[in-house]
Amino acid sequence: MSEFLAMGGYAAFVWPCVGLSFAILAGLLLTARRRLRGVHRRIRHLNVAPEEGAWELRA
Repeated sequence: MSEFLAMGGYAAFVWPCVGLSFAILAGLLLTARRRLRGVHRRIRHLNVAPEEGAWELRA
């Protein structure tokens, strides 16, 4: 197991790259989820009847 973790002497380069990759993927996931919630919120707001104070969709 320690041989695997040492990565043939390249562990100092490999593991930071793995960590950075996971950090970037996690950031992308959080950003995508936040944007999706915003889009859902906007769609719900646009689907409310105009007499209830929502905006109207105009083409």
